[in-house]
Amino acid sequence: MTRAVRFDQYGDVDVLRIEDVERPRPAADQILVEVVAAGINPGEMAIRSGLLHDRWPATFPSGQGSDFAGRVVEVGASVTEFGIDDEVLGWSDWRSSHADYVLVPADHLTRKPLALDWIRAGGLFVAGVTAYASVRAVQPVAGEVVVVSGAAGGVGSLTVQLARNTGATVIGIASESNAAWLRSVGVIPVAYGDDLAERLRKVVPSGIDAFMDTYGGGYVDLAVELGVDPARINTVADYAAAQKAGAKMEGSSTASDAEILAFLAEEVAWGRVVMPVAAVYPLEAVREAYAELAPRHTRGKIVLSTELPSNAGRLPAA
Repeated sequence: MTRAVRFDQYGDVDVLRIEDVERPRPAADQILVEVVAAGINPGEMAIRSGLLHDRWPATFPSGQGSDFAGRVVEVGASVTEFGIDDEVLGWSDWRSSHADYVLVPADHLTRKPLALDWIRAGGLFVAGVTAYASVRAVQPVAGEVVVVSGAAGGVGSLTVQLARNTGATVIGIASESNAAWLRSVGVIPVAYGDDLAERLRKVVPSGIDAFMDTYGGGYVDLAVELGVDPARINTVADYAAAQKAGAKMEGSSTASDAEILAFLAEEVAWGRVVMPVAAVYPLEAVREAYAELAPRHTRGKIVLSTELPSNAGRLPAA
């Protein structure tokens, strides 16, 4: 028997449990991966709480998790792309990566670069491809000014750097405590809070060319107020505001591609993009991990590790 996170009803973190399940067996076109690390994401909280029932209803008992990295332990009869012991990272479309083993088709995997550590590999997929889609949606170029809300979060911290790498000037909206980190990756920090529109105008009196909202809570409306063309506003969090304004809503579903993930893995592996990790928890501490994520004030990703002992507790940021 192996471990997997399960829940039987919508609710807070207390509905989560670790359950003993049979080790999965791959169909002909599937690959079984022994999970080393798996990221957690705000979208999973929303699904578990029932907020996204109309869009992505859960079937109970439900598993959880998309991101993961690990080692191939079994391949289906028709699989030729990967072999036993290959080190990989990828994603599950079936809410199943928070477990010791995960089954996926071959096109949901890419090889882990040797220079990429397990923790960042395991937490990369959702935040990485969402950031990639956000930047692609607004297409910044050298000489332009772009703004990113939630600029130090799991998605935002990668979005600002991918945008910076286009040559654009990037302004990151985040808390004062994240200002130094944003400067360290070449981003101009602006604190969220009162009079934000006025303060942004002072920073860039010539205007803003594009706006990427990774947080929600009124930032699409702010971008419109600042005169940004709705065709160059993208949100991954406030779909109602985007529909009203005519803004874009491109996120992980538009960039869930193994080649894109491979590109991102190389960017992080070789330091062209820095991926902050807020904390690492053992799988058994999944409730504590989501409790830390819930306020959405972490810098970077929180990741679960199946290789940590159950009593390891929280490992700090790295």
